[in-house]
Amino acid sequence: MTVKILIKRRFKDGNFQKASEMLIRARSNVLQELGYISSETLRSCDDPNEIVVVSMWEKIEDWNRYKNNPSRKELETEFSKLLDGQTIYAPYNLGLYA
Repeated sequence: MTVKILIKRRFKDGNFQKASEMLIRARSNVLQELGYISSETLRSCDDPNEIVVVSMWEKIEDWNRYKNNPSRKELETEFSKLLDGQTIYAPYNLGLYA
């Protein structure tokens, strides 16, 4: 079943340019992953340091495999240095029936 993953991050002041570059790199890395469909990046209207990435995957297993990928974990470690708080992950099934 198709899933969407919401990834919410709040970056410290002054780190948005570096974060933007890293988000672009992350997007280019994921394009080759099995089960990846698409993603979009949203920037909060109320807090310009808050970003939500919504990615779509064929199955939750595809997302979980990618989430645990060593190169992705390395990028997450870099992200963590720029964050004001923790990254929040929220997986959702597409549609009302699981």
